[in-house]
Amino acid sequence: MRALILTAATVALLAACKPVPPSELPAPAAPAAPDAPAAPVVDPPAVPPAVASPEAPAADPAPTPPGNDAGRAQVNQSIEEVLGDPALYEPAILAFQKAVAAHDAAAVARMADYPFNATLAGKPTKIQDAAAFVAAYDRIVTPAIAKVVTEQKYAELAVSGKGVMFGNGEAWINGICQDKDCKRVDVRVVALQSGEPAAAH
Repeated sequence: MRALILTAATVALLAACKPVPPSELPAPAAPAAPDAPAAPVVDPPAVPPAVASPEAPAADPAPTPPGNDAGRAQVNQSIEEVLGDPALYEPAILAFQKAVAAHDAAAVARMADYPFNATLAGKPTKIQDAAAFVAAYDRIVTPAIAKVVTEQKYAELAVSGKGVMFGNGEAWINGICQDKDCKRVDVRVVALQSGEPAAAH
């Protein structure tokens, strides 16, 4: 009987000492990684103070071409004595020159007095309206006439009872009365004389 009890006790002890399967063992803890050394703090490089660039010297203003105020005043005085208010004529003359220089046929046509006297192919011709003027513009305002008109100096315009003359008479501007007393005047281009030779037949 004692032997049986001893044997049972021995079996129980051996069972308690039975090894644990590897799958039931706790996983070993991973070794702690060594602390990484702290990165040194580097101060940003000092920025040198901005140096103002020296200002470029101011350019000398372009010289103003000398004008001929005395000649302009003389022309306006002649216009006033012979034709009427120069304040009406001077803007019209300058606008005419500008339009011819720009080859603006419509603008020149609006300044003409109709029926308009022109010379086409060496023959005096009457242009009836602005549309006809524009259609024949290059034959009316020839390169020779355009050159005279655009190069004409205001101070050298000739003034007479016939109007204001450009060059040697290639172009004329005059006032057209709008009422019987001629108190209202419309300044117009009244003649362009090309002097081009007649077309050969």
